[in-house]
Amino acid sequence: MRPRARAALAAVLFVALVVSRAGAATKAVLTLHWYPQTQFAGYYMALAKGFYAARGIDLEIRRGGSDVDSIRELREGRTDFATLFLTAGILYRADDLRLVNVVQVVNRGNLLIVARRDRGVSKIADLDGRRMSLWGDHFSAAFKKAFADSGIWPVLFDQFSSVELFLRGGVDACCAMSYNEYQRILLAGRSPEELTVISLADEGYDIPEDGVYCVEETWRKDPELARDLGEATMEGWRYAAEHPEEAVDLVLAEADRAGYTVNRVLLRRMLDGILPSILADGSWRTPGVLSREDYERAAGLVRSVFVEAGESAPYEAFRPLESGR
Repeated sequence: MRPRARAALAAVLFVALVVSRAGAATKAVLTLHWYPQTQFAGYYMALAKGFYAARGIDLEIRRGGSDVDSIRELREGRTDFATLFLTAGILYRADDLRLVNVVQVVNRGNLLIVARRDRGVSKIADLDGRRMSLWGDHFSAAFKKAFADSGIWPVLFDQFSSVELFLRGGVDACCAMSYNEYQRILLAGRSPEELTVISLADEGYDIPEDGVYCVEETWRKDPELARDLGEATMEGWRYAAEHPEEAVDLVLAEADRAGYTVNRVLLRRMLDGILPSILADGSWRTPGVLSREDYERAAGLVRSVFVEAGESAPYEAFRPLESGR
């Protein structure tokens, strides 16, 4: 066979191989619960580096945001997987949506109360009767449990997606994530000396946060898909930890495509802040795995705060990947 003919044949065979693999790949959609930021760097990195594709997953990642309801997307079958807080997964599973935890990405709590020192707030008890902005729904669970345990009740205002009310002095305190809103407050010009920062984890409310979920039907139909997606996701996070500037560049590009304004300094601080909650740091938690102890503690918190919540699912039903361990 002539060299040119061999080259042509090789090209045809290569194209056929690519088409064959693409045809064999399982299509899936993952919806994130907020706009592109480095809170989600591992997912974007796993997609860009082919970690999902290497496991036979043709994954589409869709942004979240104020205009996207991840729970509704799951309920109505418009997405196969979604990122949610653990408290959301427990609350909606106890309601009527049979959610399954595929991978527990953020295994340590990052919730903060950030208060102004000049308003006389130095501890949780000082918030009694004070004005505080707070997220709604399941995001408020750990805060409300801390208030109840302390026997206090602040005057609460909806925080929505901004700390602007706190920055303008409209409230004495606000809720925050250590890697996100707190960093935004500092970048807005507030100094740590002006602030009282209370970590809910340090106060005994250390609840895992972001995980990936699907409905039980999706899990039963293809458990290997769920397992492979979880493994690829954690590989993406390990890569992001080893290549932080590349991760920031990638998320900046995703944010530009989504029309979401964010800056490099915040994205790098966010990445540096969230990584210790995701990857092993000598603690007893296993990266990517929701432990029985954490699940049962979080489920008890949800039941105590949301009295209308139904009975929590058994750990083996909520986290079937760990069945038998």
